[in-house]
Amino acid sequence: MWLELHMFGFRALWSPYYLLFVAVLCSLYYYLTGPGRKSGEEKPEVHQQIMFYSGMALLYIIKGSPIDLIGHILFSAHMTQMALYYLLFPILIVKGVPRWIWEKVFYLKGLNKVLHVLTKPLIALILFNGLFSLYHMPDVFDFTKSNWMAHAVIGTIILFTAFCMWWSIFSPLEEMDTLSPLLKIGFIFANGVLITPACGLIIFASHPLYETYASSGSWVQAMSLCVPADVLNSLPSSLSGPGFFTNLPLIEDQQLGGVIMKISQEIIFGVVIAYIFFSWFNREKDTIDPLPSHLQSES
Repeated sequence: MWLELHMFGFRALWSPYYLLFVAVLCSLYYYLTGPGRKSGEEKPEVHQQIMFYSGMALLYIIKGSPIDLIGHILFSAHMTQMALYYLLFPILIVKGVPRWIWEKVFYLKGLNKVLHVLTKPLIALILFNGLFSLYHMPDVFDFTKSNWMAHAVIGTIILFTAFCMWWSIFSPLEEMDTLSPLLKIGFIFANGVLITPACGLIIFASHPLYETYASSGSWVQAMSLCVPADVLNSLPSSLSGPGFFTNLPLIEDQQLGGVIMKISQEIIFGVVIAYIFFSWFNREKDTIDPLPSHLQSES
C-alpha cells in the first residue's frame, strides 16, 4: 500500500501545515511555562513536559501523518485514530498542562459556568459516549465525511467532550476532583459499557455500513478532506475506492475496525483503572500510622 500512497503527494501524506500548527502549540507551551512565566506560576515538572510533548507528537501522528490518509482508505485505520484521539490524547494533555493554566481556563469569565457544568461526571459520561455513538451512525458518519466543515466541527466537539470525560478522572483542580477512587473505577467501567453498543453495531453488521468506503463517489468526496483538489483531479480514473489499495474485503475491514476500537478502549481503560487503584493503595498505605518504636523493637 505504501507505494500506492505516494501518488497523493507530500502534502496529503505529511500535512506540513498541520505540523506547523502542532509546532506553534509546542512553542506556546514552552513560552508560557518557561520564559513567559510570571512569579508564583510553577514550572511544570519533567514528567508533565514529557506528557504534553508526547501528546503533541501523538496529535501529529493521528491527524498529520499518513495514518490520517490511510484512515480515509481503511475503516480499521480510522478506528485506530479514534481510539488514540479520544481515549489517549486528552489524558496526556490534561496531565501535561500545569494546574495554574487550567485554573485560568476554568475561571475565565463567561466560560467557567459552562465548563463546570459540562465536566460534571454524569453529564460528561453521557455526552461523550452519546456523541461518539451518534457519530458512527451510518448517515451521520457519511455526512461528516462528505463535508469538511462538518468534519472539523463534529470532530472538535467530540474531542471536547472526551476532555470533559477524562477531566472527571484526572482533574488537577482539587475542588473539581469530586470522585473517590472507587467511583472513578466505576466511572471507567460505565464508559466501557456505554461505548460497547457502537462497537457492537460495527462488529456484528452483516454488510458494509458506510458509503464513504463502499461507494466510489462518496469515497472520492471523503478523500478531498485530506488530499488537495489538484492532486485528486489528476489521479487515474481506475482509482475508485479502497479496493485499489488493499485486498481486505469491506465487511472484514469494518469488523476489524470495531474490534480495534473495543480492544484499544479495554487496554487504555485497564491501564487507567490500574493507575487509580495503585495510587489509591499507596496513598492509603502512607496514611497508616507506623507502630511506635518500642513496640517495633518488642516485635
